[in-house]
Amino acid sequence: MVRILLAEDDDSMRAYLSRALERTGYEVVAVANGADAVPLISSDQFDLLLTDIVMPEMDGIELAQHAATAAPGMRIMFITGFAAVTLKAGKAVPQAKVLSKPFHLRDLVLEIERIFGSATMSELS
Repeated sequence: MVRILLAEDDDSMRAYLSRALERTGYEVVAVANGADAVPLISSDQFDLLLTDIVMPEMDGIELAQHAATAAPGMRIMFITGFAAVTLKAGKAVPQAKVLSKPFHLRDLVLEIERIFGSATMSELS
């Protein structure tokens, strides 16, 4: 089972994504910001870091750079509603995927499936 660490500061978005991804078959650990995610990256193993870019305390780009060093095997996907920071994210963490808000849950799941080669879309049909 793919384990996802979700860092999203918007409470309703975090709850929605957690529930939806768990129903799709992923294990999700959700935190409210990058600073809360750092100790989990060091103490646990995740397959994917799914992070908002614009967050208080530690933004998603800083978090992704930390994750790339602390857990080099973890994949990274950014979610953002700010087009301008998408370019910054792509330059800072070039191997990461960026998904712009608003996005449909199916788009998110398709991107995760592309990364891991899984087939969970049938859960959403």
